[in-house]
Amino acid sequence: MPDLTLTDVAKTFGDNTVLHELDLHVRDGELYTLLGPSGCGKSTTLWSIAGLHSPDRGRIAFGDRVVFDGGRIDLPPERRNCGVVFQSYAVWPHLTVHDNVAYPLKLRKTGRRERSARVHEVLELVELDHLAGRYPHELSGGQQQRVALARALAHPPDLLLLDEPFSNLDAKLRERARDWLRSLQQRVGVTTVFVTHDQDEALSMSDRIVVMDQGRVRQIGTPEEIYHEPADLFVADFVGTVNALDGQVVSATGRGGQVWLDGLGEPLDIDGENTPAGDVRVCIRPEQIVVHPNGAATAGVANLVTTKVRSFAFLGDHYRYVVGIGAGELVVRTPQRVDDGAELTVELPATALRAFPVA
Repeated sequence: MPDLTLTDVAKTFGDNTVLHELDLHVRDGELYTLLGPSGCGKSTTLWSIAGLHSPDRGRIAFGDRVVFDGGRIDLPPERRNCGVVFQSYAVWPHLTVHDNVAYPLKLRKTGRRERSARVHEVLELVELDHLAGRYPHELSGGQQQRVALARALAHPPDLLLLDEPFSNLDAKLRERARDWLRSLQQRVGVTTVFVTHDQDEALSMSDRIVVMDQGRVRQIGTPEEIYHEPADLFVADFVGTVNALDGQVVSATGRGGQVWLDGLGEPLDIDGENTPAGDVRVCIRPEQIVVHPNGAATAGVANLVTTKVRSFAFLGDHYRYVVGIGAGELVVRTPQRVDDGAELTVELPATALRAFPVA
């Protein structure tokens, strides 16, 4: 399978610039996710790759094969050989599962025997061979989604493009579907671009994620890099849950320093390269906050804050607490049970704190 390269791709609709000089490189066999809020340009990027939109400028190449280059080259969708699965699945209600999957092969005038063998092969791949004679209205939403995927794979695509394919599924089915799809993608080895606004989908499925905002790339990295080492406050706030507090870095050494949080009496130590000086937003994930029960030994432990529980919720495998800190609040996630209104000591590890300059 080829890799995918987008160079200086831009797209406008009227006065609205949807993509700003986009540069992306998807490696051969990679599952690459475009993640961002509605209107950030991720679907426009996908459709530009598929040939359903023509960018205003830029270059798109599948390996060595250029499919778009400004006004000089603009291959139509049928010549790009992309398998596309849309949010709505778009399976034809009047065709059986077998005939839905066979349709792209029929368009390419594949022989009947070869066509039948390929349909059987991909239906087995998506675990629907036993339902080949059924119609879409006789299938569940998850089964219809698999039919759409089988159709996209029927004629082996150079690229598989997925535009929020799980958004119509309920939460439990969506979780099973993404695990199944990730396993299938790895077995097939097809280079895949996946569009979603669901952070759990992006983190659990992707080899790499590009976080987009207003047609621009904010960060590209592995799920671990995106979550634990966000490039800016937008990424930190969009991916997962984060506490963001106003503060001021009063000493910066290049690898950390000390930060005052508004309303807190003592500064906190902060580690991390490129810690900015001056006014900042200090971020920490709820699960990174350490709860020390009353009476626990804390001698020598830095960045301790004594506070009170303002509210809590039980969420099965953990409790979610809101506690006061200085002039703000912290969300804390822990398996420990603490009574509402009780006093507790929390530790904000220096390695877990990240500071971003105030724009």
